Amino acid sequence: MAVPTSQHSESKEQTPGSNFLAWIRRTGVSIAGPVFAVVLAMVAGGIVIMITSSGSLSDRFSAAISAYQALYQGSFGSLQSISFTLVIVGPLIFAGISVAIAYRAGLFNIGAEGQLAVGAITVSAIGLHATHWPGWLLIPTLVIAGALAGAIWGGIAGALKAWRGAHEVVTTIMLNWIAFYVADYLINGPLKDPNLANSTSPLPSQGTFPIISVFYNNTLGTFLPKIPTPQTYLVDVTFIFAIVALIVYWFIYARTTFGYEIRVIGQNPKAARYAGIPVRWNTFAVMAIAGAFAGLGGAFRLMGQFPYYLNGSSFSIDYVGFDAIGVAKNDGDRGIFCCSPLWRLTTGGRAHATECKCAE
Repeated sequence: MAVPTSQHSESKEQTPGSNFLAWIRRTGVSIAGPVFAVVLAMVAGGIVIMITSSGSLSDRFSAAISAYQALYQGSFGSLQSISFTLVIVGPLIFAGISVAIAYRAGLFNIGAEGQLAVGAITVSAIGLHATHWPGWLLIPTLVIAGALAGAIWGGIAGALKAWRGAHEVVTTIMLNWIAFYVADYLINGPLKDPNLANSTSPLPSQGTFPIISVFYNNTLGTFLPKIPTPQTYLVDVTFIFAIVALIVYWFIYARTTFGYEIRVIGQNPKAARYAGIPVRWNTFAVMAIAGAFAGLGGAFRLMGQFPYYLNGSSFSIDYVGFDAIGVAKNDGDRGIFCCSPLWRLTTGGRAHATECKCAE
């Protein structure tokens, strides 16, 4: 009896074209859900605006269109709006990574807001007591201190989860409020600037990152066209560091043994334990790493955003830590990068929208 020497299916080789088409299909499937959700939300929001508006049907429809135009103009309608969008997106990416890496391990890090606050207040405390340090020493020290502070704050929740079974949602929410109250005490007490109301003193200039437009004018602008009114374009290097952090997150998650272990833990903790993976230590480690990313977001936010001080309202941070929960659940690193600017529509255009007649 003749036995076939090869199977037709096995003889097919993957060509670059077929790989590209497969990637297109995977990408299309991954973005179809979020795109549909955005469109559905816009339709639902438009219906609500039309119902609550007055006038004829055409007037109501115009009101809905005007509201969405205002949202767009407030976030992406000008170079100044785009610049401020990138200012907000930087910390949001850091917080999104913080939530995402814990989520991959089956953990819900609701504490990114508190970890941001701890990172920022630690940077402020050290920076205000090291005013004579040179920039080459002070900047790395502040960045590392912000990351360590966030790691400690996240590690507390991780340790309680790993060795005491305390649910991380409860502990991280409680730690948020502890962080807020401690920060409020420091802002209005030991770190308070006597010349400012409810605010810390600004960081020393050698411990801050310049606004990119000002830096450009002072360097490349000496022989290239200068940016007019550079102070109106507030984007700083935080956004660049956030992109680097996304790459680091992707590498940890997709290319390291630790990343593989947290994926297994997230899918089946019992199987991970049976396979010899140290579930408790990895639970602690992943929450500490999540806190470190959020702490970096707080550090860069303070060091990169003029006027480089904290006040009593700093730790709402536009609720960026809570916004990060929605951003982080959208397809990992790509979702964080793509959804962060989109999420800005909910905050960046809000003030602009409330100024138009349709929002009155």
